[in-house]
Amino acid sequence: MQIRISWPAGHLTATLDDTPTSRALAKALPIVSSANTWGEEVYFDTGLNVDIEDGAEQVVAPGTVAFWTDGDALALPYGPTPISRGEECRLASPCNLLGSLDGDPRRLATVRGGDPIRVELVAE
Repeated sequence: MQIRISWPAGHLTATLDDTPTSRALAKALPIVSSANTWGEEVYFDTGLNVDIEDGAEQVVAPGTVAFWTDGDALALPYGPTPISRGEECRLASPCNLLGSLDGDPRRLATVRGGDPIRVELVAE
């Protein structure tokens, strides 16, 4: 499954694995939210409330699409956060792993706090 994440300065697509959280997200799309940034991570509220899954992780690769269950938010890290050790992408707490961004995740550096973010399914 592919989604498109759009903001005023650009967009990225992401390929999601078949997980309970990915399926719940797909059913809720399209979503329009307001971007937050935390170091080199973009996150935003989805209005979804899902449980933490087995395999949730806190340290992930840049470009991972994660779901932060504590904040009902998609978390899109592209570099270090304020709690990272070195260059790692360390999320605020363990998050459900949904998939990964297609292309260069550093494009997320153009997202500014408060930017409108739209997430929609890409037609197959």
